Parts: sequence; C-alpha cells; structure tokens
Amino acid sequence: MQRQNVPYFSVGLTGGIGCGKSTVADLFAARGASIVDTDQIAHSLTAPNGAAMPALVAQFGPDYADAHGALDRTKMRKLVFSDAKAKARLEAILHPRIRQATLAAAAEATGSYVIFAVPLLVESGGWVERVNRVLVIDCLESLQVSRVMARNGLSEEQVKAIMATQATRAMRLAAADDVIDNHGDLAALAPQIAQLHDLYLAFSKRMAGIGLQRL
Repeated sequence: MQRQNVPYFSVGLTGGIGCGKSTVADLFAARGASIVDTDQIAHSLTAPNGAAMPALVAQFGPDYADAHGALDRTKMRKLVFSDAKAKARLEAILHPRIRQATLAAAAEATGSYVIFAVPLLVESGGWVERVNRVLVIDCLESLQVSRVMARNGLSEEQVKAIMATQATRAMRLAAADDVIDNHGDLAALAPQIAQLHDLYLAFSKRMAGIGLQRL
C-alpha cells in the first residue's frame, strides 16, 4: 500500500488498553526514535486553552468544560459510550486537528525514524495506509484487565467495557507487520526492542535509496 509522500521511515505503534504501548514507546525513544503520541496531542488539544476547546464547547455546551476550561473527560466519556452520534461529532472535531498536529510534529522530528503511537490505529481506518510498518504490542486480554484495574483503579466491568469499544486482539494482530509480546516483565521487552530497532534502522537507510513505499 502506498503512503503519504513524507521524507522519513515511520512505524504505527498500537495495542489495546493495558498492553504497554507507552513503555514500549519510551524504550524505542531511548534508542533514538522520534515518538509522536496521538494521545498526548489529544490531551493538549483539550487542555485549558487547547485549540479544540472552542469548537467542543460550541458543539456540546459549556457543561463539557471543567472549572479550568479543559474538557471534562469523565462527562464526555459517559456521553460517547452511550451515544454513537455524539462520538461521531467528537471525532469530527478532534481527528482532523490530531492529524494535522501529528504530521507537524513528525516533520520536525530529528530521530532515526518516526513512531506514531496511536491507540486506535486499527479502528481509525486510515493510519495503516499512512505508515510503513504497523507494530502491535500484544498481551492476553486477562492481563490487560488486571493491569488497567491496578493502574487506573477501575472495576473489571469498566475495563471490559473500554476493551469492547476497541479492536479485538485478533484484529490488531491481523493488521500487524511486527508484534512485540508483552506478557512478561521489562527485561523480556529489551531484546525484542533491540531487534526491531535494528530492522527499522535498516529500513530507514534503505528508504533513502529506493524511495517511499510500504516495507
């Protein structure tokens, strides 16, 4: 599949909630990759005085902003979980802004290659075509549940409700060019990161000679 004509080798990193995407991204960053995190961008857009806040308040009303002028995430989460049309309205505001900001961040990247950390990469329908490789962080669904319960203090039912809105494990694996197994501890990640980093460096150098394509 062809991708956008941009002058860098890129990887789309994704995985279900609790799979360890942030940990893996940090490990790649330590090896010299540039990380563009769409979650962080979304948070900046919906922070106090964030670029998306005027449009969000106009669309959903001032009650969806908290006392500091940021998006009331709890209230918005409840709305979009129960109202598909509201979810579509939210995405129509956020997604174009996130895409513009991610491309701008990538254009300024100075690393060996660019990793786009995109939690909903498979679900979005467009990211697979925008990157050279898709990297999926994989773990058992039961492990996702236990990790998120411990990390966020959510109930098992709440975690499973979030997982139900995401692509299934099988769907993510079907979209993957590369997979990192994150069933174990941090030490088990290191050799997998090292191997893929070497592969991505080789692809990045190769790209400079053969032009831009999906590798």
